Amino acid sequence: MFSWTYPNIDPIAVSLGPIVIRWYALAYLAGFLFGWRYCMKLALQSPSPLTPKLYDDFLFWAVLGTVLGGRLGYILFYQSDYYFNNPFEMLKIWHGGMSFHGGMMGVIIAAWMFTRHYKVPFFAFTDLLACVAPLGLGFGRLANFVNGELYGRMTTMPWGMVFPRGGDVLRHPSQLYEALMEGVVLFVIMFFLSRRASYRGRVGLLSGTFLSLYGLFRFAIEFFREPDIQLGFLYGGATMGQLLCLPMILFGVYVILWSERRLKRRSVV
Repeated sequence: MFSWTYPNIDPIAVSLGPIVIRWYALAYLAGFLFGWRYCMKLALQSPSPLTPKLYDDFLFWAVLGTVLGGRLGYILFYQSDYYFNNPFEMLKIWHGGMSFHGGMMGVIIAAWMFTRHYKVPFFAFTDLLACVAPLGLGFGRLANFVNGELYGRMTTMPWGMVFPRGGDVLRHPSQLYEALMEGVVLFVIMFFLSRRASYRGRVGLLSGTFLSLYGLFRFAIEFFREPDIQLGFLYGGATMGQLLCLPMILFGVYVILWSERRLKRRSVV
């Protein structure tokens, strides 16, 4: 049977003596840089106090929240026993082990602290962050594909691939599914919604839309993705990724409804 060949790219992009730069690190860097520039552009079109300088100042907070939250999320959700028994391994981020849900919580906490400090509306601030988040997600999933990690379940589909770490069987390239849906499709949706005055005028609507759509996309793609070997299938046959997406979807819907109620109260007044 015909199948696509996994390219088996070296995960190390540049190696200069003791200096090693991995594609995964470059993916994070690209996500932050492109996201930062796009966020600055969106801020130019937003009302005060959402100025480009505000998002420029937030870049360091976003990096810190993503890295710390992503690492802590992976430790707590995916390999708590191992890391609690080997605490020094927690610091070795270059060995891999980041959780999107943890990183998202880290950025949310960073944004909450940042907006309180600068006295700007929280959801108005995160609405622009929601528009740029798919950029980082897309780059991150492409890096997962390059690393040959987080591959999919076995398949007989013609685009199945044999991953070096996945045995001699065809598997779904689920990293590419996620790069497409969580990166490209979600970015396009958020792009067009952000250009509609009716959406921009409803504080929190873009934030809630991103949370709920990402949760739905990730939940669906988890049916094609191999569950983490140390966890397997959990409650009701769900994966950890699906369980973490459920509160994300519910909170996203709540924020959308809150935004609608807020608009109606302002209209009555």
